[in-house]
Amino acid sequence: MANKLNFLPEDWATLLESTTVAGIAVSAAEPSGLWGTLKEFLASSSALDAAKRDPHSNELVAAVIAELETEEGQSKLHKALHKRFGEVKTPADFVQNSLVALREASAILDEREPADAAAFKSWLFSVSRRVAEAASEGGFLGFGGVQVSAAERATLDEIAEALGIADQPSA
Repeated sequence: MANKLNFLPEDWATLLESTTVAGIAVSAAEPSGLWGTLKEFLASSSALDAAKRDPHSNELVAAVIAELETEEGQSKLHKALHKRFGEVKTPADFVQNSLVALREASAILDEREPADAAAFKSWLFSVSRRVAEAASEGGFLGFGGVQVSAAERATLDEIAEALGIADQPSA
């Protein structure tokens, strides 16, 4: 059974962080204003909640989500995010730092849990896609625009590359 005991503490923190940065990368790629950002945050939270409720979730995904529900897990996540984004100033920097975190998570998964790596990476990508699809971009007061902007599509491609997963269907 894949769980935090299979990982070094810093590697486990990177996996916890990956659940958040998968959404941050897409959200920062095309800032959506207050309501759009709220929708994107809720989409990310909803993806975690859906995986938690799914009895068929990958064991590692379930273990990471369970850890995020603990005070210790939240503390590890907060420290990792502060370390990664504490000095960031621009949306482009948020995207790039998120991609670095996802590359690190991918390498950890490939090394420590190759049997669960593909499922976990696919799940992370699905979190990113849900965030991209959460709010339309480029419209006015919710009218017009596109569901997934060109910048978000490009970031989804970069996320797939960072995770080392095969081409994913476009959002």
